[in-house]
Amino acid sequence: MKQLREVDPNLFANLKKYLDEEFYAYAEEELEKFWKLCMTDIDRRAVHTDREGQPRLLKYDRFGNDVSEIWVNEGYKQTVKETYETGIVGYVHKPIPALGRVGNYVYSYAQGYLLSQVEPGFYCPVTLTMATAYVLEHFADEKIKAKYLPHVISTGEVELYEGATFLTERQGGSDVGANEVRAVLCGDHYEIYGEKYFASNAGMCGVALVLARIDGSEAGTKGLSLFLVPWRNEDGALNGIHIRRLKDKLGVRAVPSAEVVFEGAKAYLIGDAKKGFYYMMEALNLSRVCNAVASIGIMKRALEEAKQYAVNRQAFGHTLTSYPMVKETLANLTARQEVQTSACFELISFFDRVMRTPDQASEQEKAWNRLLIALLKMRTAEEAIAFAHEAIEMHGGNGYIEDFVTPRLLRDAQVLTVWEGTANILGLEVLRLIRKYRVHETFIQTINEQLAALPVGIRAFAKPVESGLHELIQSLKQLHGQPEDVQTYHAKKIANRLCDLYLSVIALKEAEENERKQIIARLFLQHIWGCDLFDAEMLSVRHFDLVMNETKEVEV
Repeated sequence: MKQLREVDPNLFANLKKYLDEEFYAYAEEELEKFWKLCMTDIDRRAVHTDREGQPRLLKYDRFGNDVSEIWVNEGYKQTVKETYETGIVGYVHKPIPALGRVGNYVYSYAQGYLLSQVEPGFYCPVTLTMATAYVLEHFADEKIKAKYLPHVISTGEVELYEGATFLTERQGGSDVGANEVRAVLCGDHYEIYGEKYFASNAGMCGVALVLARIDGSEAGTKGLSLFLVPWRNEDGALNGIHIRRLKDKLGVRAVPSAEVVFEGAKAYLIGDAKKGFYYMMEALNLSRVCNAVASIGIMKRALEEAKQYAVNRQAFGHTLTSYPMVKETLANLTARQEVQTSACFELISFFDRVMRTPDQASEQEKAWNRLLIALLKMRTAEEAIAFAHEAIEMHGGNGYIEDFVTPRLLRDAQVLTVWEGTANILGLEVLRLIRKYRVHETFIQTINEQLAALPVGIRAFAKPVESGLHELIQSLKQLHGQPEDVQTYHAKKIANRLCDLYLSVIALKEAEENERKQIIARLFLQHIWGCDLFDAEMLSVRHFDLVMNETKEVEV
């Protein structure tokens, strides 16, 4: 079995940018161990969970009592234990024993990237637990934090409470302002009444973050408050919570998603009652980064499956990698995966600073953070589906057979465009940021500065990017002052162009590193901005060995 460093040097190159020397050495060793666990035991368990061991609802006990328990297989339980004990959640909030200091999101998301290559379904509960931990640490009062946070960030020293975030109701969906779940004050706590229609990690979580409307509060999102709801009371009985049914999902079958009914569930108010929606949106932004990380993880697994199959498969007397079209596909996938992975880790480094020390971040920095999250969540989710599709096509008929991992990759990838906001919702988020914070001005200035800072030799490849930036500027001028319908019609198009530009500049900046990264950048720019129908250079074929041999470094 190859070392992770051989398989994914791009990951380590990114970690080296954002971790100090001591932390990098620790991460290098621990990620290597976790990757081996992921690609062996966790991968095998994921197959079993998806095929034969899916979560099941045990609605009633033998006496007819509603127990609303979720059965999961023993392998899944072992994956839960082993993953949380790596500190994937905990070490963002408490010291890493080997280092004597608190970790960060860069390391946590590197772990999530590896986990998502084998079990993106379980990365959903990890994501929800990360979001719950963030909200507790930053917004809960000291009493609630002291009681629950140690369990949510447990690495084995106390009982683990996985987290969950329950937003969606059947009448609202993405229109959270239409939510109707009620919160009634009862002395020192509240009681929750109503139904959440798409509640992931139901029955498995120890605590859930639930949006509810306190009786008498105003309509819309401004009237929503956020509550921490324990799944069970201290005596072990259900806390006024029942599961109606589990969702029969296309993919990510490892995570139980349910319709949950609250019938007087004991709950504790988080922070200011008027800021519930704001708190949940902070958690949502964290989850959107997780979504992007899961996407680049699936992209990497799909690419590796396609590459290994093509290297070994014989067709018409030659291996698949002997054929120019196959070389083009694999080289282009490699370029797209590396550039988007680098973009995600640049975002994560910025996100880590803004989210962990929000009081030190300006409003413009927070807006920039939200912009990049929206852009990369939207693009990487779509790319995960495209990569899974390409991996299936590379395998031919075998790629469509469940004996191979490729069908599951496609099924699991499909949800990533839906969870935490569709492309339309994210386009509207970008439009809000443009209107409220004029974030497009910051974006244009940043792209111009980064293009101007490129060496002359690299700048020569940037002409389509410069043209794309000019087109964006003209389009934004035309859009300004237009009616609401016109602006929302163009929101997703504008968001996609912003993402094209951001990713292109990431590729160009990395092109300075060595010859291979220069070829990666040129392939990526061809993918984004197009090339002539007759491609005389055939970069992907001429430089195929260099592109695919990730460990080879040739200085420019």
